[in-house]
Amino acid sequence: MSSKDFELRAYCYIDRMQPQFGAFVGTITQGDLPVEGMASLYVELAPGNLVFKIVDYAVKATNAKPGAQIVERQYGTFEVHSMDQEDVLSAGKVALRELGVDISARKRPSIASIQVIDNVSPYQAQLLNRFSRGMMLLPGQTMLVLECSPAAYINIAANEAEKAANISVMHISSIGMFGRLWVCGSEANVRSARDAAVAALESIDGVD
Repeated sequence: MSSKDFELRAYCYIDRMQPQFGAFVGTITQGDLPVEGMASLYVELAPGNLVFKIVDYAVKATNAKPGAQIVERQYGTFEVHSMDQEDVLSAGKVALRELGVDISARKRPSIASIQVIDNVSPYQAQLLNRFSRGMMLLPGQTMLVLECSPAAYINIAANEAEKAANISVMHISSIGMFGRLWVCGSEANVRSARDAAVAALESIDGVD
């Protein structure tokens, strides 16, 4: 396959799913359910229909289990996971081999927007909680809203934010043009989570 025929938008490896991240992903995944402690890989491609063939290669060649294979209007995303990190790394190698590229072909993530909102009002908290499948935002807490592109990279931002600080994961969306993350907690913890999420995204190399 020629690299001119597709775009490797994201290649996002997570070494160990944190408890809230793993639990949240479990509420939205349609395939094999992940749990805390698993390693995970998210790959985003264009055109989107490529994900079906690449998932097929990856799961036949390794012991990694598929959690998602999603195609929306522009892009396709798949996720695989395992308790054994080597299974996931091997699945990633298979995917890259079948695509005919190495990891350097992936796009570098960029932060589209980032906001820290202090002392959230009870009314806004109620509005936001209607859209959350994770933890609830309480009045008076601080909230982080982070948006990045490509969307799949928001997963590592969320996982690293949870590693770094005692925060509550409210919402993660990793499909579409942008990935979005909402977390909440004390002001100090949310700001620590923000710094960890930003550092995770900035540490990923790739093409602009």
